[in-house]
Amino acid sequence: MSANAAQPTSHPSRASQSHALVGRTALVTGASRGIGLATATALAAAGARVHLIARTPGDLQSAARAIGTDAVAHVCDVTSPAEVAAVVTAIAAQGDGAPDVLVNNAGLFPLGALDRMDVAEFERAVQANLIAPFRLLRAFLPAMRERGSGHIITLGSIADRTAFPGNGAYSASKYGQRGMHEVLRAELRGTGVRTTLISPAATDTPIWDPVDPDNSPGFAKRAEMLRATDVAEAVLWAATRPATVNIDELRLSAS
Repeated sequence: MSANAAQPTSHPSRASQSHALVGRTALVTGASRGIGLATATALAAAGARVHLIARTPGDLQSAARAIGTDAVAHVCDVTSPAEVAAVVTAIAAQGDGAPDVLVNNAGLFPLGALDRMDVAEFERAVQANLIAPFRLLRAFLPAMRERGSGHIITLGSIADRTAFPGNGAYSASKYGQRGMHEVLRAELRGTGVRTTLISPAATDTPIWDPVDPDNSPGFAKRAEMLRATDVAEAVLWAATRPATVNIDELRLSAS
């Protein structure tokens, strides 16, 4: 099933979703703020035990405390193979194993013309936005396949299909992310493991703080952007469809 819309329609009420993930586990990267925090909060509210991954200990612990007892914090830089391996081991030691829902959300948003961008900065964007999601799904996908269930949700962007000046590194990584999702969907069809790409337009999160879009020409103003909770609700909607339904892709835009 494929869906492209400003927001999901004909979905169950929040009340009917409130216990939809009881007994399930979820892992959300970049979970200390913005879309990641909103998503972790929504999944926990639906009953899931949520593992939160982020680099900043203070923000991460605050996020976990705010969500409550169903949140487990893991300080981890997803671009580090050793740190990701340590988190995978820690989750297994807690008896959770591969999550029922894996949300690859963490990423970097560098801006700059390609002829002036430092090679190392370009590499960091690809590492965070493309290779890190692969590393996480590679860590958990074999177990998902073996048990015949699981859901990998990738947070894409309008930049995974639309080119904007100054967005070369981000777009390259997001286009690659979309390509990886589409191949993954083809490979997982019929296995019981689902995969969804959710591609929001500009969303008002701290990622925009260095840009100051309200005072920078060529950018949407923050009041015109989606909210992090809008994207989180789309993630929750996709994750709570019947097991026989796969939401291939959702494109979100502000109304």
